[in-house]
Amino acid sequence: MTASTNEDKHLSHEESDKLINTLKDRFHTHMHRHEGIEWEKVEQTLRERPEKLWSLNQMEQTSGEPDVIGIEEGGSYVFCDCSKESPKGRRSTCYDLKALESRKKHKPEHNAMDLADSMGIHMLTEEQYRSLQKLDEFDLKTSSWIQTPQDIRDLGGALFCDRRYDKVFVYHNGAESYYAARGFRGMLYV
Repeated sequence: MTASTNEDKHLSHEESDKLINTLKDRFHTHMHRHEGIEWEKVEQTLRERPEKLWSLNQMEQTSGEPDVIGIEEGGSYVFCDCSKESPKGRRSTCYDLKALESRKKHKPEHNAMDLADSMGIHMLTEEQYRSLQKLDEFDLKTSSWIQTPQDIRDLGGALFCDRRYDKVFVYHNGAESYYAARGFRGMLYV
């Protein structure tokens, strides 16, 4: 995954149509994630917000399989990575830039917080992660970094979650750690 510059944060008409068709197919395949939401209204909103399509494409290109999981009080559609496992294109990342810079050897290519920011998305909070797990079973073999409270981060730690034994678990690790099976899930409001 390469960070993009501000100049290329728009999709061509063809790329937009292809992405919207992918999102539409996923939407109809997983109706239980967004009961009561009409695809036609989602699509209209997406076409009016091309900068959001760029971020959704970033989620898609990194194997996040974004899908609508709700509507916020203000009327924004909530998209979240719904791949069964932590998105492949976002694994092997330490938590943030401070953690990346602290590594002396074997530095990963990216850190999760800056990568999310460069994609125009937000990493999930613990509450958002737990809510997502009510829609389907995710991270049965992988784990995902989540937003970490500042007091934990100040002490060098970071939090991640997974699902094992039909339960959602929250763990801690040094923020500088990274594993091939740990990535992060993102959320986007459109």
